[in-house]
Amino acid sequence: MSELWLIRHGETAWNRLRRVQGTLDVGLNELGHSQARRVATRFGAGAETAHAVYSSDLVRAYDTARPTAAALGLDVRLDVSLRERRYGIFEGLNFDELAERFPRAAAAVREREPDYELDGGESLRQFHVRVVAALERIAAAHRGQRVLVFTHSGVLDTAYRHAQGMSLSAGRRHSVHNVSINRFVVEPQGWRVLNWGDVAHLDAMPVDAWEEPADAA
Repeated sequence: MSELWLIRHGETAWNRLRRVQGTLDVGLNELGHSQARRVATRFGAGAETAHAVYSSDLVRAYDTARPTAAALGLDVRLDVSLRERRYGIFEGLNFDELAERFPRAAAAVREREPDYELDGGESLRQFHVRVVAALERIAAAHRGQRVLVFTHSGVLDTAYRHAQGMSLSAGRRHSVHNVSINRFVVEPQGWRVLNWGDVAHLDAMPVDAWEEPADAA
């Protein structure tokens, strides 16, 4: 058995602009950096502990991970497989522009068509396979341990669906907040969600600038 605590990156300027980030390397804004420091207060001396810290190699995830890793006295292990879904032609556009410029592709994303492969990107099913394989590899390398994984909203959504046995095409009813802590147990017989959407460390700080209509951040 392994515990994976998946943590979404802090806020970016593009989150506020409703712009698709995908695999583009967009940094945290001022609030995002503050959120990253708040996450770190949950870990270290006299608080929660962990055996390893992993992160997507995209800067918004890495910069969220660094304060927590420092509090724990651990290095951040970068893993390209923990990146957000590749959105290809969508990346850099806001959600209003998508429907106007690429109506068929926008509809496929909105309706969560599992095998629709975006031009220059990947399908939901391809993304699901990548994410599950990466998290199972990390869990296998840390049996009996707790691992923090700093990543993206689509990765968190994929992990939740896998653990809950949800269809890839089912509408999302679970929130994926910036810097939320989402706890999973990974065992040979399957995955379990221990706790979802923990943002207690934020106190009165804003949780999100907006609720994403797609997992693109």
